[in-house]
Amino acid sequence: MADSIRLHYDVSGTDFTLAGAASSDVKRTLKQLGISPDAIRNVAIAMYEGEINMVIHAGGGEIDVEITENDIRMVLEDHGPGIENVELAMKEGYSTAPDNIRSLGFGAGMGLPNIKKYTDDFRIETQLGVGTKLILKVNI
Repeated sequence: MADSIRLHYDVSGTDFTLAGAASSDVKRTLKQLGISPDAIRNVAIAMYEGEINMVIHAGGGEIDVEITENDIRMVLEDHGPGIENVELAMKEGYSTAPDNIRSLGFGAGMGLPNIKKYTDDFRIETQLGVGTKLILKVNI
C-alpha cells in the first residue's frame, strides 16, 4: 500500500438498525486489502462498540479511519454529554444506558473495556457538555 486510505462515516444517533454500518464497511475494505483476520476482528469489534456507544449515549457522531502499511487508526468523535467519570466507565459491567436500551440487549457496560482490549493504542478525550473523542490504533 503506497499511501494511506482514509474513510469517513457519519453515525446516525436515531436508528439502531444503522449502528454497525461503518464497522461492517471497514471490515469489508480490510478484507479486500488482505489485512490479517486478527487485525480485522480487532478493528471491527472496537469500531462496533464505539458506534453503539455513539447511538446510545451521544445521538450519533463521526468516525474517521486511516489505513496505513503498519496500522489502522480510528477517531470516533461525538458531541454528546461527555463521560462524567472515565475511570468508572472503564470498569466492566458499569453502564449508564437507560432501561429501554438494556431491554434491546445493549448497555451491558462492556463497550469501553472491549474497545481498550481489542486495540493496541486507546486514548479517550472527554469533556462534559461537549462530547467524547476516542483515538484508537490497531497494528497490522
